[in-house]
Amino acid sequence: MQFKIACLVSVLLGITVAANADTPPKLVLQITVDGLRADLLSRYQANFSQGGFRYLMTNGTVYGNAHYDHANTETIVGHSTLATGAHPSAHGMTGNVWFDSDTGELAYNIEDADAPLLPTREDVVAGEQVDPTQKLARSEGRSPRALLVPTFSDALTVHYAGQSKVFGVSGKDRSAVAMAGHTGKAFWMSVDTGDFITSRYYYEDYPQWAKDWNALRKAEQYSGQQWELLLEPSNYVLGDQDDRAYEADLKGYGRVFPHTYAEAGNKLFNTQLLVSPAGDKLLLDFVKALMAGEQLGQGAVTDYLSVSFSSVDAVNHFFGPSSLENEDVVLQLDRTLAELLTHVYKTVGLKNTLIVLSADHGMAEMPEYMTELGYSAGRIKPQEIVDLANQIAKDQFGIEEAAGFFFRPYLYLDEKKIQAAGKSVNEVEQTIALGLGEHPGVALAVSRAGLSPLDKTPLLRQIKRNYHPQRSGHIYLVQKPYWFIFESGPIAAMHGSPWRFDTHVPLIFIGNGIDKQHIERQVGLVDVAPTLARLLGMSPPAAAQGKPLVEVFD
Repeated sequence: MQFKIACLVSVLLGITVAANADTPPKLVLQITVDGLRADLLSRYQANFSQGGFRYLMTNGTVYGNAHYDHANTETIVGHSTLATGAHPSAHGMTGNVWFDSDTGELAYNIEDADAPLLPTREDVVAGEQVDPTQKLARSEGRSPRALLVPTFSDALTVHYAGQSKVFGVSGKDRSAVAMAGHTGKAFWMSVDTGDFITSRYYYEDYPQWAKDWNALRKAEQYSGQQWELLLEPSNYVLGDQDDRAYEADLKGYGRVFPHTYAEAGNKLFNTQLLVSPAGDKLLLDFVKALMAGEQLGQGAVTDYLSVSFSSVDAVNHFFGPSSLENEDVVLQLDRTLAELLTHVYKTVGLKNTLIVLSADHGMAEMPEYMTELGYSAGRIKPQEIVDLANQIAKDQFGIEEAAGFFFRPYLYLDEKKIQAAGKSVNEVEQTIALGLGEHPGVALAVSRAGLSPLDKTPLLRQIKRNYHPQRSGHIYLVQKPYWFIFESGPIAAMHGSPWRFDTHVPLIFIGNGIDKQHIERQVGLVDVAPTLARLLGMSPPAAAQGKPLVEVFD
């Protein structure tokens, strides 16, 4: 069935792309694959179907050298940059977790006590949250209010005087919310229920089509089932990478195929679905219901749909990007993409659809894997950074406990203690930054005062683009390549650095009048939103700092 779908897409797409480029699309479909490092597409290409990644790669404008220009390559940062065309210094999403200067506490990026979740079921037992950033949320409410500037979808709403339908959907709340912007509507998968949920920022009650989909409890079809390989093991590039001691076993999920899902009702059941191709398949099924229920692409003006797939990133975190699990989840996503494109063809028409595919960040190889290959790497615990900073402050200034806490990538100092000791905060932070640079796993530690406009190195520019005065910490830490600054726990692999394996992502545009071509000049992901706006004849989002990619429309 998957093969037939792939072939159908390949044939149908080939005869529908040559339409009038001056006709506005009925639908803008923005596909974002969380954690899809750019090289994974070439690594696994031989086993792709005809209708998923391969179709996009051979029929669109493909940028092979697309990079994020900010330093902290995390999910909310990348999605917000794609959405706004701005750097974190402007859109304010400097990390999955950032310091709220108004409350003096760390804040989860889209938490909002004034936008409580809309429940879908009663008496639900909370799922076990393995994402450490989620554990820091002080409220279950979610909204885009902390995103400081408008998105492309907001600009689209303005351009068509509120007539466009705008939706963001994802396995993750932060991915859906960022892309839907301030004027659209967002849905994401709940690890408590397996339902797709939203908040009162968007609705007072679920639309009927969403109620109907959630009532089917489709996640429960995987209860006690297994994630099995799509192909025979001998067909995989990484067929011998199935059992590595440094991969994470998610409480019985296992390190080798097949991976057995817990029974529905188990606190980890829905999390395990996200750490597998099942999460992406459930997302696609919900997207089909949304497109039908909202009649997307059927109106007189352009609608917008963001679909952000989360399972590649989730699998990376537990098994690493050079695991057999990573290869299989990408291959299965390829088939899911083919099914999505087939559905769009049948319901909207691909000649009526403008598609852009990218990712929010890449992913680093695990330190233990790199050590096996002969490269020196390791792990740093955040407490090591805090202890070293406190020792430097004590030795140099006689200040006890000057470092408040570290949450990647920032070290936060206790300004009151420093000022009470009669010392300059700038002087103390610069001295600590200099000392932290001596740690064996730290490549660079940069204080706020060190971000001088006279410093023009690419790495400092990336850090400056990540800095927001109300949300960033005192010292930005850059680990050496393939080193992780991360607490021990179930998560085995991490992203978030300014190195190329974290910044390099795919970027493909396909639609009416867009040429089949491969471009190798370096471009930025801040260019995506201005390019979409240019293709629709709109003004770019208000704070956009990127430029339209001329190859797409010229």
